[in-house]
This record gives sequence, structure tokens and C-alpha cells, in this order.
Amino acid sequence: MAPSPTFNSSGPLVQPDMALDDFLESFWTSRMELAESEDPDFKHHVLPLARIKKVMKSDEDVQMISAEAPIIFSRACELFISELTCRSYLVAEAAKRKTLQRADVGKATAGSDQFDFLLDCDVAGTGGFAGGKAAPPTGVDGGEKSKGPKKGKKRKSSGGNGEDDD
Repeated sequence: MAPSPTFNSSGPLVQPDMALDDFLESFWTSRMELAESEDPDFKHHVLPLARIKKVMKSDEDVQMISAEAPIIFSRACELFISELTCRSYLVAEAAKRKTLQRADVGKATAGSDQFDFLLDCDVAGTGGFAGGKAAPPTGVDGGEKSKGPKKGKKRKSSGGNGEDDD
């Protein structure tokens, strides 16, 4: 497999004890320089384009998607993930930790209004969503995960047809 088109082997994106303003300036300067100097490889991507296209199609207003759109969204997602991870690292490092926690992401997003769209996601880990609503259920299709019957045991059918209910 070919290396990532946006892989930068020049070192870490953020240094210990770096101020947020210094990080943001160096991050975006290096990302712009990389974008201007790289020879894009449109065949290999860090994020799966099929998944991005599926998310784009989940909006009922989206009728058609050009071939270039998922590639651009993929690159935008890479930048978003990189910046948010580095911001979260700075929060964790300020707390003298090396492990990122959910609260670090929440504090990193609270520091900038550009992340206000994440308020509904409860990234701070407060246990509730915006507006005091309860968190959505977990599991497939929004339902609670069920453990199901233990292996080796069958549930009795309520329909009386001798088959298992699944």
C-alpha cells in the first residue's frame, strides 16, 4: 500500500509545553506549505471514501455527489482530526497526563467557538446532551445492545412454532 498522501515525517505536530496560539500558527502554516508542495495521490486516502460518501448521502437533500467531493471531505476530515487531537493533547499535557480523555476533547472544543457544532455531541462527557436531554441509547440502530441468549441455550418461541425468536 502506498504511503498516505498527507503523511508528514518531519516530526510531531505539537510539542510539549507549546502554547495554543503558537501551535495553531505552526500547525496551519505547516499544513498550508504541505498542501502547496505535495503531489496529491488521488488513488490512496487515509479515510475510506465509500464511508464518507455514505455519510454524505445520509442527508436527504443530497441527490448526487461528484467524484471529487468525497476526496475533499476526506482531506478536510484529516485536518479536523489532526487539529482536534493536538488541541486535546495540549489540554491533557497541561493536566500532566499523556493519555487523552474525553474531557480533554471537551475542554479543547470549549476553547473555540468554531467547535460549537459539537456541543450537541456531549464531548465534555457531562452525561447529558445539550438542553438537558438524555444521551441517546447505544447499540445498533439506536437501540440498547442486548446480550442475547447464552451460547448453548435456546429461547422458547412465544409463537409456538418451535423456532427460535431472533
